[in-house]
Amino acid sequence: MIYEIAEIEVKQGSEKEFEAAVAQASACFADAKGCRSLNLQRSIERPTCYRLVVGWNCVDDHMVTFRESEGFQQWRRLAGPHFAQPPKVEHVDTVYYGFSQ
Repeated sequence: MIYEIAEIEVKQGSEKEFEAAVAQASACFADAKGCRSLNLQRSIERPTCYRLVVGWNCVDDHMVTFRESEGFQQWRRLAGPHFAQPPKVEHVDTVYYGFSQ
């Protein structure tokens, strides 16, 4: 499994609406081939900055299958109006598992 990490800066004042849009769009991800997890994290120091962390089976499930789907279009219709700028997206692979309590 790999993770897509999207850093998303939202327009000031639209934080709650953006969070609601992500919650509504979560079904688009849940239905997507190869999508295994989704969570949204908000920066404490910069409250208009979020990180959307999505687990995928592989990069192609995200970059090819999902990006070409109606689910992606729906996600962008819901969340896109709140973006202050285009998201910065990268893919990561876990190379070490620490611990969790």
